[in-house]
Amino acid sequence: MDALWVLLAGFGAGVLTATVGVASLLSFPVLVALGLPPVTANVSTTIGLVPAGLGAAAGFRDELRAHPRLTAQLLGLTAVAGIAGAALLVLLPAGVFEAIVPWLILGTCALVALQPRIAAWLRARRGEDREARLRLTPLVVGCVLLVGVYGGYFGAGAGVMMLAVLALSLDIEFHVAGALRTLTVMAANITAGVVFALVADVDWGVVGLLAVGSVVGGYTGARIAKRLPVAWLRAAIVVAGTASALAMLR
Repeated sequence: MDALWVLLAGFGAGVLTATVGVASLLSFPVLVALGLPPVTANVSTTIGLVPAGLGAAAGFRDELRAHPRLTAQLLGLTAVAGIAGAALLVLLPAGVFEAIVPWLILGTCALVALQPRIAAWLRARRGEDREARLRLTPLVVGCVLLVGVYGGYFGAGAGVMMLAVLALSLDIEFHVAGALRTLTVMAANITAGVVFALVADVDWGVVGLLAVGSVVGGYTGARIAKRLPVAWLRAAIVVAGTASALAMLR
């Protein structure tokens, strides 16, 4: 029964990876409830959910082809940041970031909700005839790196944070931003997972079950996300992110 719960948690987390971006807030509590130490549960989740990103990337392949240069830049940035986040988890005392994480998630949920109005205001200030924003400014690079570090360290709500950064800083469709969000969080998980595999206590049986469930869930979630109207998807992200933040505050 424990194995079945882990498999189902992996599938559900995979769906959430591609849709609302709060996957680890499903899988992490399940693993802790089944008796894994928190750090072991965290690192096992990070590695086990990498296939969720791969499955979601397969489902989002058309969206990810829209801006190949931008996609490559974001992948590189978050891959490097994931290593730094993993190092922080290994070196720093537990609980250093967790106190502010719920407030970060609530703030980014507000940004996701207000993104259409903020984007319209920015367009009005820039003028409609200006070239679309498809380049990463130094400020955006810094924000992407910070979210990537957090994703490698703990990751709960990192997808919501990354989506807010991309949707506000770039003139791209919301579904494309969601696809890039999923891919970049996966990149941070991969590099962090390499660090964890070398130096941390990993439960490889749990990793295998999560991986099997999450790759199917990630692809399924991508197909669901592509069919949801943008307004519905935005509302689902805000609701899921807010619920996650409130749960972490308890």
